[in-house]
This record gives sequence, structure tokens and C-alpha cells, in this order.
Amino acid sequence: MGLIREPKNVDFTVESKPWTDEELRDFRKLMKEIKEKNAKKRAKAITKKKKVTA
Repeated sequence: MGLIREPKNVDFTVESKPWTDEELRDFRKLMKEIKEKNAKKRAKAITKKKKVTA
């Protein structure tokens, strides 16, 4: 595959803007909820695997 060149009037470089305090707070809240949800699923899966029949 060959090189892809940028058109003359188009710039493909992207600079990310820093997050605002509100966006950062929302992101952290969302990540916390997702981690808690995944931890519950993982705990259920582990307890199901550990069932031992005599």
C-alpha cells in the first residue's frame, strides 16, 4: 500500500482539548459505575465456578 498524501487545504492532525472540570467529573462517575457493574458480574461468575458437589 502506498503513502496517502493530505490534500493541500486539509490538515489531518488533531489536537485534543483538555477536559473541563464538569466533563472530567462526569467521566469519573461513569467509569466508577461501569467498574462496579463489572465487579458484580465477575463476583457472580466466580461464585458459580466455586460450587462443589460432594
